[in-house]
Amino acid sequence: MTLVRCLLDQAARTPGSVALVSGDGTELGYGELRRQVLAVRHGLLAAGLASGDGVLFSVRPSPESLVLALGVVAAGGVVVFADPGAGPEMFTARLRVARPRWSAAESLLYAGSRLRPVRAYARRRGLLLPNLADLQVPGEGPMRHIHVGRRLPGVPRGALSFQRLVDGDAPDFATDTDPDAPAAVIFTSGTTSDPRAVVHTQASLAAALDLFRTRLPLGPGDVVHTDQLMIGLPALAAGARWSMPPLSCAPADAARLMREREATHAFCVPVHLAEILDASPDLPPTLRYVLLGAAPAPAALLRRAVAAVPSAEVLSVYAMTEILPVAIASAEEKLAHTEPGDLLGAPLPGVAARLADDGELLLSGPNLCRGYLGAEPVSELPTGDLARFDDSRLVLMGRKKDMLIRGKFNLYPGLYEPSIAALPGVAEAAIVGVPDPGTGDEEVVLAVVGPDDLPGRLRRSLPDVIDHDALPDRIVVLDELPRSGRTRKLDRDRLRDRLRDLVTE
Repeated sequence: MTLVRCLLDQAARTPGSVALVSGDGTELGYGELRRQVLAVRHGLLAAGLASGDGVLFSVRPSPESLVLALGVVAAGGVVVFADPGAGPEMFTARLRVARPRWSAAESLLYAGSRLRPVRAYARRRGLLLPNLADLQVPGEGPMRHIHVGRRLPGVPRGALSFQRLVDGDAPDFATDTDPDAPAAVIFTSGTTSDPRAVVHTQASLAAALDLFRTRLPLGPGDVVHTDQLMIGLPALAAGARWSMPPLSCAPADAARLMREREATHAFCVPVHLAEILDASPDLPPTLRYVLLGAAPAPAALLRRAVAAVPSAEVLSVYAMTEILPVAIASAEEKLAHTEPGDLLGAPLPGVAARLADDGELLLSGPNLCRGYLGAEPVSELPTGDLARFDDSRLVLMGRKKDMLIRGKFNLYPGLYEPSIAALPGVAEAAIVGVPDPGTGDEEVVLAVVGPDDLPGRLRRSLPDVIDHDALPDRIVVLDELPRSGRTRKLDRDRLRDRLRDLVTE
């Protein structure tokens, strides 16, 4: 069964139930969600969308973006997430690799990328927008366009209106698209000369939804509060209600919305949960599961989360864009783990994990992506993570690329950071190498978030916690660790630059 068929069949079983609650509180029922997806599919096919056509997707999380993305996939198209805010050079490089024939964007983005005064304003705010309206398909001419929102100056002439698509006819269809054909392209890394994009199929995405539900029970009556597509989709596939937060949601408002909407499940990036707990130390008692992902969760945050909602199970997800989810561990398991490394939990059913000779974690399973755009399909993923097995459970030891060399000792920061972060007074911890301006040798610097007296205390306690060869040359207290992206992952490059400036002052 394809991803879209799974969702449409569930919607047909519970047409009168609420499927989505948008950021502003507007509700969308399962029956209407189904009708809109079918209408978008029908309208796009009538407008000439062909199987395999890439649709550059520049619509922020919302009920409209969900309906449009599902409609594209149902029609046999491929949703291409290329992020027009990545900068003109990177955006152009990604288009060159993906070669989409369609563009779907909010009317505001079209206006902002084409109208000179708006582009100048965006540039002053640090946002360099490409001119979406003038995008070309190499050798074919202008792209076709879909705009979401009322038509504004700058929206290309002839662009399809999302509203007109959803208001159109919505015939059902008997024949599904090929479940193994590309359905989504997600750019994750790479340079302007070599952008890297993950290709998922309907089958791999459907398998991911099933895996989430093996560890995260969901069903009618449950309310899942998240802005993450891969958490919201399992909720819809199970007949639960997806509660979407507003695009810009203050931490106190996030806690309030969970309480008002009686959320039973919530997903947070660790740093966002910390901000929510700062604003509201107690979470709604209706919560049964709090899911953390996209970055490691420090022990101090896990303890706060457990205390904030004793009725809920706090879970951490280990996943990658290429294969998600991989393993899920409870806060209790992680806090009870006192050995080196970060406990990830046992691989979920169907996910195969093994270690290469150098300790790199290799993964495979039905939820593995098809591969990278422009490359051969993959059957096993080298993760770049170093791991070990604790019985059947995975323990993350660090990233291969983050390794520091100290004489004959290979220092993996990820092996020691969880143990340091678990010490009293340490909110967060990160280890990086900073080149000495005089000798060129790397100085091992430990950056911590906590009180000013931490360095002295850590000097006394660290020898009992980490290997002698991993002891830092310098300990620096910061107000916060630099982070980047929507998931607020630790930005080691920025941290290294910041520490270099402090070391040389």
